[in-house]
Amino acid sequence: MARRAAGVGQVTRRLLRSGICLAAGCFVLAAPAAHGESLPDALAKAYQTNPALNAERARQRATDENVPQALSGYRPQIIATLSAGFQAVRNLLPDNTVQSANLKPWTIGVTVSQTLFNGFKTANSVRVAELQVQSGREALRNVGQGVLLDAVTVYTNVLANQSLVEAQRANVAFLQETLGITQKRLNAGDVTPTDTAQAEARLSRGRADLNAAEVNLAVSQATYAQVIGNAPNQLRPADTVDRLLPRSRDDATGLAFREHPAVMAASFDFDVASTSIRVAESSLMPTITLQGSASRSKQSDPTLGTFGTDQASITTQLTQPIYDGGMAASQTRQAKEIATQSRQVLDQVRNQARTAAVGAWVANEGAKIAVTASEAEVRAATVALQGVQREAAGGQRTTVDVLNAQQDLILAKARLIGAQRDRVIASYTLLSAVGRLDVKNLGLNTPDYLPEVHYHQVRDAWHGLRTPSGQ
Repeated sequence: MARRAAGVGQVTRRLLRSGICLAAGCFVLAAPAAHGESLPDALAKAYQTNPALNAERARQRATDENVPQALSGYRPQIIATLSAGFQAVRNLLPDNTVQSANLKPWTIGVTVSQTLFNGFKTANSVRVAELQVQSGREALRNVGQGVLLDAVTVYTNVLANQSLVEAQRANVAFLQETLGITQKRLNAGDVTPTDTAQAEARLSRGRADLNAAEVNLAVSQATYAQVIGNAPNQLRPADTVDRLLPRSRDDATGLAFREHPAVMAASFDFDVASTSIRVAESSLMPTITLQGSASRSKQSDPTLGTFGTDQASITTQLTQPIYDGGMAASQTRQAKEIATQSRQVLDQVRNQARTAAVGAWVANEGAKIAVTASEAEVRAATVALQGVQREAAGGQRTTVDVLNAQQDLILAKARLIGAQRDRVIASYTLLSAVGRLDVKNLGLNTPDYLPEVHYHQVRDAWHGLRTPSGQ
């Protein structure tokens, strides 16, 4: 018994060292780091370089162009014409004489048209375009929130998986030492082959767990590079954003109901649909246009009576649709139904935002409890392991009892790592659910993308094929 207790005592000391290593690996999420990439740094990179976000910005810039297109209805339309050709003329005169000539007629002219009234179609079309811009900006803000939340998720996943890999490596190292000691004691006759088989089984399980942790780490690193734009390098601890969160569930649901970008976008979409009804109705109203033209033609008279003609005119035209086969009426009814649909979508999005805010609030509160419980579990498992170690040193516990206690501690620390990761993600998820996960609120060290800059650059542009960026 004394020799058996002495052998277990050696295992005990190695277990203590392994426990220290595991603890260091477990609390990577909270340990300080002097150098490396912080979570705000990663968020700033994702905000600037993420392809999905940049694609949405390009879509918004394209939406901005709807406004100058609608404003073109206020502006004159100028058309220039030029024609030239060859014409052979043979005229038979009343006195039976023949008059013939080979003409080279050409005509040049310019026509200016200005719409004076079109049933307020242009004004309503401009309003629709501006509302589409507002809706697109909210959609862009929503995509930005999603990209930032994805960045938080991949960042904390890499941290957590790195901690799990270190924990599993320490566990495998301990199990290898344990197996070596057990084999020596088997040769000395202290233990049975059962003890060796148990140690081998635990080592195989530990290696499988380490392999799974390494696979998860490699996947999370690849996902990190996809979202952030570069491979992870010496990541720093990730903090929560509790300081930015609402103080109560009611505050969270209220903010989500009013400020979430999906709700705002749906509200603007409803306004678009409502204004589109007036655009459709304008097709039933009269249109008044003013047109001026000037032209010069040479050798264009086949009677050969004139050599050239100069013309200029100003005309006003009023057109009133009487019956178009029911097209305008159908388009008006269609626009009304679309407006009804948009209203229902707005109510649906508001309910979804409210539900998401409640879920995010509950998840965040639950994550706090999970971290506290996991920390208590780790402390209890550590005390239990130390007790089992002392009892094993006194011959009251076997090697498998120590291995079981060690396994319990490793699992507890793995749960703590997961809880710490979930705690950070849950806080950012709640901030996103209330519509406030953006560069300004987070205070990121990166310029904020301002979609209104491009809007003002193109809104009153009368001409030009190049985009403001030079494309």
